[in-house]
Amino acid sequence: METFEGGRLRLVKIGPLGSFANNAYVIQDVEAGEAIIVDAPAEGQRILPALAGARVSRIVITHRHGDHWVSVDDLKSATGAPVFCHEADREPYASVVDGVVADGDELSVGELRVRVLHTPGHTPGSVCLLVGEHLISGDTLFPGGPGRTGKPEELQQEIESITARLLTLRDGTQVHPGHGADGTIGDSKREYAVFASRAHRPDLCGDVTWEGDQGF
Repeated sequence: METFEGGRLRLVKIGPLGSFANNAYVIQDVEAGEAIIVDAPAEGQRILPALAGARVSRIVITHRHGDHWVSVDDLKSATGAPVFCHEADREPYASVVDGVVADGDELSVGELRVRVLHTPGHTPGSVCLLVGEHLISGDTLFPGGPGRTGKPEELQQEIESITARLLTLRDGTQVHPGHGADGTIGDSKREYAVFASRAHRPDLCGDVTWEGDQGF
């Protein structure tokens, strides 16, 4: 577990969780005692102590892949908080989804404001959350490359999401992904510049890295 603090913000990263080594996050306004949970992977009970007694106003899931939803029922029951995701990723979880988030939405967490960035590509409804200088990037952006895609057109859509929505952020913005270690936007810009400087085969997709260009 890692904790990042500044002003009213307390951001807690919990992980790795479960067999897919997921990360989950708590965004908390320490003065208001209010928080949101981001993602609900396996071992979700390990998220609850990170709340430090704060009231959970909502649970936000970054995208529809099952490893991010495993403990959603347990977390919903434990906190009483409603579950939100993007409309395009509501299925197959509609029975537990209470509302949707959309690009540009600002979620209130006490006095904090968390901005929703719709970043399709990894899935149609993938979202990232920006609070201050911290970006929770789900499976859209990782240190070293984009999230896995199944088709070349999905990779192109994801690259467009990353370059248009994420790499425009300040270089010092911390990137907190859905799996693995953190990075910065500045590092991602430098890595992507290497990728963009080269030609790529038209069927490129799968596990791609900015500097290595691997894929299917």
